[in-house]
Amino acid sequence: MASRSYVAGFALFTFVFAFISSLAGAQSLAPAPSPTSDGTSIDQGIAYLLMVVALVLTYLIHPLDASSSYSFF
Repeated sequence: MASRSYVAGFALFTFVFAFISSLAGAQSLAPAPSPTSDGTSIDQGIAYLLMVVALVLTYLIHPLDASSSYSFF
């Protein structure tokens, strides 16, 4: 009878020790990778595109205005 309780105690100790040692070796999760592009770079690209469109329109419209006479009032 004593050997049975000794085996049960040893088995319980083994399971508890295995559980605790698995927790001790656990590693934390790696941090998430940074995003490849954020919203500010997209906004800046759209702003540059709009500035180029405005510049092209200015150069296309300017010769038409230069040839006509200005009368503000």
